[in-house]
Amino acid sequence: MEVWALVMFAVLFVLLLAGFPVAFTLGAVALAFGSLFLGLGFFDLLPLRIWGIMTNFTLLAVPLFIFMGVILEKSGLAEELLETMGRLFGRVRGGLAISVVLVGALLAATTGVVGASVVTMAVIALPVMLKHGYAPTLAGGTIAASGTLGQIIPPSIILILLGDVIGVPVGQLFMGAAIPGMMLVLSYILYITFVSWRHPELAPAININPNDDSELGLKVLKSLIPPLFLVLAVLGSIFLGIASPTESAAVGALGAMLLATSHHKLNLSNLNEAMQQTTRLTSMVFLILIGATAFGLVFVGMGGDNLIFEIFDDLPGGKWTFLILSMLLIFLLGFFLDFIEICFIVVPIIAPVAIHLGLDPLWFALLIALNLQTSFLTPPFGFSLFYLKASAPDLKLQDIYKGIFPFIIIQVVILGLVIIFPSLTLWLPNLME
Repeated sequence: MEVWALVMFAVLFVLLLAGFPVAFTLGAVALAFGSLFLGLGFFDLLPLRIWGIMTNFTLLAVPLFIFMGVILEKSGLAEELLETMGRLFGRVRGGLAISVVLVGALLAATTGVVGASVVTMAVIALPVMLKHGYAPTLAGGTIAASGTLGQIIPPSIILILLGDVIGVPVGQLFMGAAIPGMMLVLSYILYITFVSWRHPELAPAININPNDDSELGLKVLKSLIPPLFLVLAVLGSIFLGIASPTESAAVGALGAMLLATSHHKLNLSNLNEAMQQTTRLTSMVFLILIGATAFGLVFVGMGGDNLIFEIFDDLPGGKWTFLILSMLLIFLLGFFLDFIEICFIVVPIIAPVAIHLGLDPLWFALLIALNLQTSFLTPPFGFSLFYLKASAPDLKLQDIYKGIFPFIIIQVVILGLVIIFPSLTLWLPNLME
């Protein structure tokens, strides 16, 4: 029966790659194999599992953070930040690309919505960069990579989901992700600076009217203070132990509405659209989670987890072989599957093995989060690449692929550093404790 559990896993992936809807495919495969090998009575356990999901207080943060991100997207915050940062760094070679990275980091710490960040920066920053002579490869790669920072920089939806799946406190995950997130931002900036110095024609400096300098400082403060205040309110309340991630998500949602009000963008139309979008995204996440719960229940019932334990226990190299193989598996699956699918299908199977082998679950969860961020950039199904191409149809696909390659290398290098030096993720959570 354990072997048939692996067959069930293989059937699932074949159906997903064939294009069937994820949530319904998970449920259908679980129902078919469960009925055949375990009997319909086995599914009497499923309603209790679903009830546990629906009453999970931690997962309540998901719709709140999504709502916060959608409201901020409509507030005009990104446009103001890009314009101000572009004027601040534009005189430097590669300055526009550096400003895109910094704005991407700020948007990640406020909205956390990858699609919104990539589309906004592609629509606003890409035409300006191309107009001033930036190479399409560097411009496209910078925008796509900067937009994915919302996957690792808190408050990240994937960190909340991983925390629930692996059983790690979300607040500790947020703290642990802070240093790798800053390392990625710094690495992107260093790469852009090096390319601009080595090949000035790829990222030239731009001429800015000196008469505008008198108001530049005021505009920088005006555009930076509101999002930074929101970041401090949301993440500071978690880091200082004042609020749980779910409570801070509610603070963030309220703060986003206040910011939108200050920009005169909070009206019934935007509010209605934001609530509809939040409902759609949240429903998709929870429907996949329910399907994955049914699949996981059958997989464990058929003894698939015991077979996985035995396979990895017999491997030479112990936990390090398991770690390398699991990271490689997630990286390769990221070429074809969405991060939510990997989080709900693969992670529940490998996470118990990691804990069984003595790996720190917090460190392992953050390694998975860093790895899943790369899945947004890897062709053929990198979602950031789709968002960028849809927002900039004149940008050639080969330029996007060529431009994104160095950023994928940077992400893999940072992942390797975090594997070699676990303290990069564990130092801040331990300090806060």
